[in-house]
Amino acid sequence: MEIADLLSPHAVLSHLKAANKKQVLQELSVKAALVTGLPERKIFETLTERERLGSTGMGQGSAVPHGRMAGIERMTGLFAQLDHPVDFDAMDDQPVDLVFLLLAPEGAGADHLKALARVSRLLRNQALCEKLRAATDSPALYALLTEPTAASQAA
Repeated sequence: MEIADLLSPHAVLSHLKAANKKQVLQELSVKAALVTGLPERKIFETLTERERLGSTGMGQGSAVPHGRMAGIERMTGLFAQLDHPVDFDAMDDQPVDLVFLLLAPEGAGADHLKALARVSRLLRNQALCEKLRAATDSPALYALLTEPTAASQAA
């Protein structure tokens, strides 16, 4: 599974402004609703329900909020580079500034887990994360996330 299978260029946000974790999830829910056609409120509820189980903050400044939803046809991702890091209750207690949202169909099962693993590997690549933090616009972020070197380094 390639990142380009999960992420389209119009689902990448640079310099997202949010003051806290809830605001990040709200902003991403708005954008996800535009990308998927699903209700923004339902997306937000799905993400916050998952966060109640435990934070999706992976550490080292990144988070992968995710959930399964009825009505979504295929695995869909959104990526946001935050304007300022926010507390995400990450396992290392570090604030988060790189967020990869993943929405999956209810019956996705193993595919959902494979996509989560793929995104997690990508965001554990510290050299790539530094490039993502330095990128100035959405097209540059998309290029970094989907470039073959990122894929081979994260595999």
